[in-house]
Amino acid sequence: MRVLLVNMPWSPIDLPSLALGIIKRSVDARVPGASAEVLHANLEFTDWITERTEFTADDYEYYALSSYFMGCGDWVFSSALYDDPMWRDDEFLKVMTGKLKKSRMQMTRDLHRVVPEFVEMIAERIVASAPDVVGFTSTFQQNTAALAAARQVKRLAPHIVTVMGGANCDAEQGAAVHRNFPFVDYVIRGEGEAAFPQLLTALGDGSDVTAVSGLCHRAADGSSTVNPMATSPLPPATILPPDYSGYFERLAASIARNWVEPKLVVEGARGCWWGEKHHCTFCGLNGSFMQYRSKSPDAFYEEIMDLARRHRVLDMYLVDNILDMGYLTTVLPRIIDSGYDLRLHIEIKANMRRSQLRTLSDAGMIYVQPGIESLNNRVLDLMDKGVSGCQNVRMLRDGAETGLSVAWNYLHGFPGETAEDYEPVIEQLPALEHLDPPVDLSARIAIERFSPYFNRPELGFSGLRPEEHYRFTYDLPESELYDLAYVFEAPARGIGEPTVTALNDGLRAWKKHHADARLTQADLGDRIVLVSRRTAFTWRTLELTDPFELAVFRLLDQPHAVPALTRKAAEKVPGAARDEDGVQQLLDSWRGLGLVFTDCGQYVHLAPPAVNEDLMRLDFMRHTYAEPDEAAPQESAAQPTATQPTAAQPAVAATAETLTAGAR
Repeated sequence: MRVLLVNMPWSPIDLPSLALGIIKRSVDARVPGASAEVLHANLEFTDWITERTEFTADDYEYYALSSYFMGCGDWVFSSALYDDPMWRDDEFLKVMTGKLKKSRMQMTRDLHRVVPEFVEMIAERIVASAPDVVGFTSTFQQNTAALAAARQVKRLAPHIVTVMGGANCDAEQGAAVHRNFPFVDYVIRGEGEAAFPQLLTALGDGSDVTAVSGLCHRAADGSSTVNPMATSPLPPATILPPDYSGYFERLAASIARNWVEPKLVVEGARGCWWGEKHHCTFCGLNGSFMQYRSKSPDAFYEEIMDLARRHRVLDMYLVDNILDMGYLTTVLPRIIDSGYDLRLHIEIKANMRRSQLRTLSDAGMIYVQPGIESLNNRVLDLMDKGVSGCQNVRMLRDGAETGLSVAWNYLHGFPGETAEDYEPVIEQLPALEHLDPPVDLSARIAIERFSPYFNRPELGFSGLRPEEHYRFTYDLPESELYDLAYVFEAPARGIGEPTVTALNDGLRAWKKHHADARLTQADLGDRIVLVSRRTAFTWRTLELTDPFELAVFRLLDQPHAVPALTRKAAEKVPGAARDEDGVQQLLDSWRGLGLVFTDCGQYVHLAPPAVNEDLMRLDFMRHTYAEPDEAAPQESAAQPTATQPTAAQPAVAATAETLTAGAR
């Protein structure tokens, strides 16, 4: 049995598909007589469109990621899905005028008119390769492209079995895809590395498919039949490492090689251990299965090392929704000792200790996404985040100290939030200029399927409708769109536009001045020397010499409220103690100097040590991997070569995008 797995636009071009890599290995290992290949149709499209237009890497990134909540990428391929180059062009123009720049509007409409030709070409390629089964992955803005290709394949070769899966096919979404698009023979809902091989085995021996968990299939009359979803997720020991055969070779032959540096995608865990306890109210990322499960440390370490050696690439995305904390003492020390200068992107929780962050940094996990989302404790409580505003600021400060690049988003629009929750934060933003700003300006939350806000209307959102872009992308009634959609529109909640404007003005200034800003401290024992270069503060150097003030400042390495701070400082310097009013006056003066951040009665200082961790790391590497004429041995020729990080790291790490729907 020949199986062709297809990765349509707008899958990222700098990453192989993790899920198709897993599915390929699963088919090759678990289905006797079957072999699977991957068609990187996203790279095929890149080459095809650049021969016809002045299409750039930034344009691809826009349709793949940036425009997700406006649905531009999916609308582009809706013309191919409905075989109409002008499919709902007038409606798109009406809705998007004012939301898109004129140049972007024109490019989107131009792409919309020409992509049916690409879909026809890629379908002919698929049919010419004579597969028995073709599987399409669909995540983020791949849905219409995948559906359009499946439709064309079925038109050209009705005997080829068509299958779809991926995060866009989880639960109700997968049932809606199968119900409304009869050219899709089967839809895999849930984790595909078990269900897809089971389906292939059944197709090969003619056995019943009703035992395949989550599968959508057709009855004799062509109607859609839906098997129950699995009641528990796959154990991590059954999740095979990906097979990325062909991706790097295809990228090397593509114009995209001039646009991106390729990265590997690795997976250590699925689900979210925090979400099992407290599901963040706005988050729908884990789909059907929140249950956290992670690979054994030995298996995960060997998987990382094998991929690095095999593909000679050291930049990696770790797609886990949250780091397994056990890896800090198992996997990461082994990576540190391996001598491989890995650079990994990872999602973490914002309350990690400095020593833990340093372990991440030493292991090469220097691009972190800690899920900060807000700097106000009350708003964070509304999200059920389990951290405070001061802890999030501490994360930014300690990230700067340990050489981490912290990617985060500022969100607003939570039911119950008020302007009073934001005004003190906005007032203090100039003091944070030296720390990593959010990736973009603050955005009002979207209502995502599988999130508590979607599932529990009593939390503040009822009467949800699919986002408007679904209505001019698909020719379906709203009742079907409701099951198909992942993002929903809802009445605005929380703060009003004046507060949003003030917040974004502050964030815009932070982003503008960050590169030139500085605040550091050097603790010399009997004094602490602070150096500042921030636009809102005129002072440049400051020394703390008073014993009590030194004790207070050192205690503010961690968030403290005034009573606890007063008591602990008095214990350290009993002869110089001050009462709570005196401590409050000191904190007020430090806040005026931009030395501390305060939220909901807690305070934390803002000054990382005057130590450049990046230079220290380079110095360590210089001595560890010395040139041949130095004392250290020469690096082995088999050692992988590092790729350079891109200028702008994505806000969200790539997730498992495929016939598996373990993560969105």
